[in-house]
Amino acid sequence: MKALFDKVSNDCSVKVTKAYSTSFSSAVKMLAPSIRQDIYNIYGFVRFADEIVDSFHDYDKEFLFSKFEQDLVDALEHKISLNPILNSFQHTVNKYNIPQEMIDAFMKSMKLDLSKSEYKTTEEYQEYIYGSADVVGLMCLKVFVNGNEEKYNELKDSAMRLGSAFQKVNFLRDLKADFEELSRTYFPNTDLNHLDEKSKQEIIADIESDFEAAYEGIKNLPLEAKFGVYTAYRYYKKLLKKLQKTPSLEIKNTRIRVSDYQKVELLARCYVKYRLNII
Repeated sequence: MKALFDKVSNDCSVKVTKAYSTSFSSAVKMLAPSIRQDIYNIYGFVRFADEIVDSFHDYDKEFLFSKFEQDLVDALEHKISLNPILNSFQHTVNKYNIPQEMIDAFMKSMKLDLSKSEYKTTEEYQEYIYGSADVVGLMCLKVFVNGNEEKYNELKDSAMRLGSAFQKVNFLRDLKADFEELSRTYFPNTDLNHLDEKSKQEIIADIESDFEAAYEGIKNLPLEAKFGVYTAYRYYKKLLKKLQKTPSLEIKNTRIRVSDYQKVELLARCYVKYRLNII
C-alpha cells in the first residue's frame, strides 16, 4: 500500500506545479516522461517553502517554517513523510543522491526572507541567489544526468547561471510585490523608489550574461531534458525582452506577462529547433 501513498504524493507535486505555475508546468511537460515526475517533486518542495515566507501573512510564519524544516529533516532521515510534498521530494533526493548541502543552502535562503528585507552588498545578493535559485538548478541537473558525474561537473556552472537568470528575471518582474507588499529589496546599490533606466539596463545586462553562459550548457544537456529546459529558457528570455522595453518607472506598476498566444508561438519555435537539432 506504500506504493499507493507514493503515487498520491507524486500526484500532489504535479498538482502544486500546475496550480502555481502554468508556464513552468508547460515546460516540464516537454521533458522525457522518465524524468518529468522528479522535476515536479523538486518544484513542489521549493514552492511550499517559498509560499510559507511569501504568502501566509496571517499566520506565524516562523513557526510554520520551523515545522516544515523539521518535517523535511524527518522525511530525509526516515525516507517517508505524511506530508505528501515532502514524501515525493525525499524520494527524488534519495533516488538521485542530491547532496544535503544543496537542500541546506535552499532552506537558508528561504529562512532569510523571514527576517532580512534588504541586500546591501553583492556578496549578500549572490549568496541569497545561490541558495534560492542556483541549487535548484543543480538539483534538477542531478535528475537530468541521472548519475553521470562527468556530465554533471561539465554542466553545473551553466545550470547555476540559468537558475540565477530565472531568479533575477523574477526579481525584476515582481518589483511591485517584493518592494511594496513584502518590503524586500534584492538588488544591491539600487534605489527602487526611483529606479532609473541606467540601473534597469545594468540589471538586464547582468541577466543577459547569465543567459549567455546558461545556453552553452543547454546545448549539451541530455536529450531527455534539452527540449524542456530550452523552452523554459526561451520563455524567460521573452520576459526579459519585455522588461527591457518597459520604461523603468513603469516596471513597479505592472507585472509583465507573456500572452497565451506568444507562449504557443514560442513553444512551436522551440520544438522546430529541437527537432532540427539546431539548439
